[in-house]
Amino acid sequence: MVDGTAADVRLRAVVELAQALATEQTPQAAVRAGARRARLAMGGSFAAISAWEREAGRLRVLVNDGHLAAGEAAEPTDESYSVHDFPEIAEYLHGTWAGGGEPHAWVEAADSAEPSSGGHSWGRTAALRRRGRGSCVVAPIVVHGRAWGELYVARAIGETAFGRTDADFASVLAALIAAGIAQTQRLAEVRRLAFTDPLTGLGNRRAVDVRLDEALERHRLEGAVVSLVVCDLNGLKRVNDLLGHAVGDRLLERFGSLLSLCGATLPGSLAARLGGDEFCIVAVGQPAAEVELVAEELCRRAHELGVGEGVAVGVASTGDAIGPVRSARRLFRLADAAQYRAKALRAAHPVVAGREGPGDPVVQLADAPPPGPPTPERRTLRGRRPPEARG
Repeated sequence: MVDGTAADVRLRAVVELAQALATEQTPQAAVRAGARRARLAMGGSFAAISAWEREAGRLRVLVNDGHLAAGEAAEPTDESYSVHDFPEIAEYLHGTWAGGGEPHAWVEAADSAEPSSGGHSWGRTAALRRRGRGSCVVAPIVVHGRAWGELYVARAIGETAFGRTDADFASVLAALIAAGIAQTQRLAEVRRLAFTDPLTGLGNRRAVDVRLDEALERHRLEGAVVSLVVCDLNGLKRVNDLLGHAVGDRLLERFGSLLSLCGATLPGSLAARLGGDEFCIVAVGQPAAEVELVAEELCRRAHELGVGEGVAVGVASTGDAIGPVRSARRLFRLADAAQYRAKALRAAHPVVAGREGPGDPVVQLADAPPPGPPTPERRTLRGRRPPEARG
């Protein structure tokens, strides 16, 4: 039994855990807050939250909190345990709760000689002794009705061992943590959908705008080089008209994969589809010459796709002689102007803004006064379209 004062303390701990989880924005942050709050709520010296990786048959530790033993890290990158080390997990994963029952927590003690309620694990008992811990409680974490992982809270040798009421309380805490994880997973999915092109899986225009704003702030504060590669996939309309939109979509997907592959050679870059047949790469902190090499490789490989007519590529980088860049719009205008020139010249290589010295035609085109109302045959630079022409 838990007396009134202890019950009040636990109720307050539940409220504090729920409040902490409600403010977190990512699953990892929810896991971190959950481990710490659960440890404090249960008076433990150590807590961990781990996730089951079914395809690998292992329990992977995401967070360790409290007094860490030798070899333990707060957020380990490679701490995992085979499912075979914990035979009680077979019952947890496939037992009565999966058929309609409820998952329950159980207690282990370093001096256990008999199985505890909920299933005894010699692996856990040995780990308790090895790490100077006297007892632990293990609570399954179930997200969307499926075994997701576990909450593990331990006390040191000499401290009061956990009992059945502690296991019941741990089950409540694990349920709250599961709700927090589910909430942050939904938020992550919403963000992914908001910033992802559904056809190619690349970033979308919204993602590009956010990344460019952040990049140009770094440029202003630190002088970081910011480069923008704009690509126009040639011949898409012809492919759609002659071979059908399914083939056109496949071309977009294949080029998107190629763009992602080339962009991956520029650490921290973003590959994105701006819409229609337009794509781009945003690179931060990479030399302009390195970005140009990637653009050249992109041109070469695009001509090997077998469908379409290659790609027109324009590059604008603050590392080149393009004048001050104080806004994403100007960098876009420069990259667009370079790409338009590449298309007009039917160039099999990228056109780079600012590479032709004083009077560079690309820079002049980008910085020219806005043209009059566009005719159906004439494209206008990004940012200069009249409101009715913007989608």
